[in-house]
Order: sequence, then C-alpha cells, then structure tokens
Amino acid sequence: MSWVEWLLQLVTVALLLAAMPFALKLHRQLGALRKEGAVFEGGAQGLAEATRQAESASLRLRASAETAGRQVGEKLAGAEALRDDIRYLVERAESLADRLEVLLRQGRTVEAPPPPPPVVPKAEAPGAQSQAERDLMRALVRGSAGGKG
Repeated sequence: MSWVEWLLQLVTVALLLAAMPFALKLHRQLGALRKEGAVFEGGAQGLAEATRQAESASLRLRASAETAGRQVGEKLAGAEALRDDIRYLVERAESLADRLEVLLRQGRTVEAPPPPPPVVPKAEAPGAQSQAERDLMRALVRGSAGGKG
C-alpha cells in the first residue's frame, strides 16, 4: 500500500468518525418519528372512531327529530279541533250575551210596581186579642218583611 492509499483511508476513517454523531442523532430522530407515527396512527384511528360515533349520533338525532315532529303534528291536529270547538262556544256565548243584554235593557225600561206597604197591626187594648191572634199578626209582619228582600 502506498502512502496515498493510507492517506485516503485515513481521510475516509476521519470522515466516518465525523459522520458518527450525525448518524446517531439521525437514528434517535427516526426512532422518535416512528413513535410519533404510531401515536399519529392511533390518533387517526381515534378520529375515525369519533367520526363514526358522530355520524351515529346524527342519525339518532334525526330519527328523534322526525318522531318529535310527528308527535307535534298529531297534537296540533287535536288542538285545531279544540280550537274550533272553543270558537263555536265563544260565538254561542256572545250571541247569548247579546240576547241577555237586550232582555236586561227591556227589563229596565219597564217600571217595577211599588212594593206593598207593610202590614202593621192596630194597637188595641192589651188583653183584647187572643194569643193565637197575636201569633198570627207576628207571622204576617215577619212574612211581609221577609218578602221584601
């Protein structure tokens, strides 16, 4: 071997020794990248699972909304029938109220006859009336006074 070959081999060994730290650093970074790739793949799988769950929830929500819409439609149909019944009753009540108002106005224009004067027993001499007559007179006075109210 000539000295040129030795020199070239020495340069090659020096370059290899200089490249060793870079190769180790690259090896560590590739290992970390592989780990992150595994995490990324797991994350992608998690994302796919989350997407499937969201789609499933969306379908369930749509089905629930359709069911609720049908139920609201049924209740609305029943409410419309009740509304029509109430409208009919209100119209009848208004017509009855109008008739009652007319009757009240007619009744106010007619003068009511004056009430009959109360029956007052004549004062007679004490002892001239029997007990039955006094009781009868009291009952008549009470009856005429009770009939006023």
